[in-house]
Amino acid sequence: MFFSLSDWELWLLVLALMGGVSLLGVLGGRFLRRHSDVDREPFSVLQGALLGVVGLILAFSLTLAVGRYENRRGDVVNEANTINTAYLRAQTMTEPRRSRSLALLRRYNDLAIRISDEVPGGEAQRATAARQQVLQRRLWGLAAEEVYARPRGNAARLYLESLNAMIDEQGVRLAGLNNRVPTPVLWLELLGAAIALGLLGLYLAVLGKGVVPIVAAAILVSLLILVTFDLDRPTRGLIQVPATALLAERATMSLPPAAPAPPQ
Repeated sequence: MFFSLSDWELWLLVLALMGGVSLLGVLGGRFLRRHSDVDREPFSVLQGALLGVVGLILAFSLTLAVGRYENRRGDVVNEANTINTAYLRAQTMTEPRRSRSLALLRRYNDLAIRISDEVPGGEAQRATAARQQVLQRRLWGLAAEEVYARPRGNAARLYLESLNAMIDEQGVRLAGLNNRVPTPVLWLELLGAAIALGLLGLYLAVLGKGVVPIVAAAILVSLLILVTFDLDRPTRGLIQVPATALLAERATMSLPPAAPAPPQ
């Protein structure tokens, strides 16, 4: 659910939930303070314990989200490196397989860049990944033809190895993009933080404190949750996984091949 929302919808949902429950807590605390003698000790213990648990959950979630973000960045670099290796080794093939393979690898790299702008698991990304798989089959077929044509050569076999690594890396990258926190866990995190803020507002209102502390706490908790969510939305939001390595590879592919075509 959360990953299908736009940035504004996600921000409004989190801020409305945190602010609304905090407001209810403040109103409830003022009502209790005016109309009855309230034992403040249970509220103090409960909200302190719940805030501590929520703090641990937020810290743990943020640490995992940062780790997944770094892994996704590494996957982009690894895919660009495997494409570059395949592109260089494709230059050792004989014509016309050489030119065809180089052209297909350029298209393959462009599709890898396109994945960086598409929603993980969405229809557009699945279509782009399917087009990549079609190119993989065509590239593998050309490489196999080269091996059959030059059975004693090593260049074609090395090229096959690089193609295999490139194909494997595509699967690793797609799996990393789709590796996200389950929705029930996110709901638990949201509701737990909201309840903790509500109890904090209730306790502060019973004590007769102002609303500034609860507003500051609600904003801080909301920002922590939004940053955690943003890290798990690699193609949207303020924190995105850059395609710098793939863009650099496209610039390299626009230059003439470094190696001349081998003799027939």
